Amino acid sequence: MSESIRIASHRGHYDVEFEGGEPFSSQVPASRRAGIHVILDRQVGVLYREALRPLLDGRAVLEIEATEAAKSLERCPSYVEALVAGGLRRGHVLLAVGGGVIQDITCFLASIVMRGLDWEFVPTTLLAQADSCIGSKSSINVGTLKNIVGTFTPPRRVVINPRLLATLPEIEVRSGIGEMLKVHAIDGPASFDAIAADYPRLASDEAVMRSRIDASLRFKQQLIEADEFDQGVRRVMNYGHSFGHAIESATGFAVPHGVAITLGMDMANYVAAGLGLTSRDHFERMHGPLAANYRGVERLPIPLPALLTALGQDKKNTDARLTLILPDRHGRIGLVQCANDEAFRTLCAEFLDRGRRQ
Repeated sequence: MSESIRIASHRGHYDVEFEGGEPFSSQVPASRRAGIHVILDRQVGVLYREALRPLLDGRAVLEIEATEAAKSLERCPSYVEALVAGGLRRGHVLLAVGGGVIQDITCFLASIVMRGLDWEFVPTTLLAQADSCIGSKSSINVGTLKNIVGTFTPPRRVVINPRLLATLPEIEVRSGIGEMLKVHAIDGPASFDAIAADYPRLASDEAVMRSRIDASLRFKQQLIEADEFDQGVRRVMNYGHSFGHAIESATGFAVPHGVAITLGMDMANYVAAGLGLTSRDHFERMHGPLAANYRGVERLPIPLPALLTALGQDKKNTDARLTLILPDRHGRIGLVQCANDEAFRTLCAEFLDRGRRQ
């Protein structure tokens, strides 16, 4: 193990540990304790069955196909029934092994089953390792309403092994890198320039990836400890998300989340420069690494009317005013109120037409 990160939360401290060696090796001692119940991404189980065997043998395991439909309120009763049938009792611990979908399900169940259980997390995607594994939030769908239900329930322990990323599709690695680029940009221009310099080696050099995951979590730690319940300064973590979510919606979710967020950051910078909030130099300085991370979608058709409609439906916005997270002249990221007018719409059209392709 390298040095762990200790996160403060409303339920006390929890540690993020970096696992050395083969995946899941540090979970074996925990697996010998009574009262551990594993909630596993089925695909991870297929890919790592032998490595997981000491953790899984001899216990009831809840395996879930990690789709968006799986993290719905309607599915939760069947999960509770399966866990109780497997011997779940008060004082037991849920262990999530997977990415964000498994994290959301486990975190939510831990907060409500038997009036609260401890849970631990082994994130297996880069998005989860570098971003969502800390911060306490769960998000569950209800019917057609996405992420409308959730809780703030921090894990007891997080164990990260970057070797798990070797089996991820390349586009999913870039999706995780998108969130890493985001949090480095929020920390400031120097931090963004540092990860931009490392970008060509991130996916191929385990030591570089481990270092940048560590840095991403430490930058996020500052925000979540200052605003655990997402009421103030933590909202800056949504940089790139207003545009990114609108891009996801306008393309029928053809773009992976973190890649859409990367494109959304580039669009935010372009619009901010056009509105005179930041400099054109700032947009161009960040454009290179951002464009490299969303390569393959720079010419994807994104219908402007659908994008503008999705932006207007964001709960932070109205027909006349938009609340966006944009850079200022020093590259600092913050909340900005801007008019939802013709000038704004023209800048959006310009970016989609040529700004993302330059």
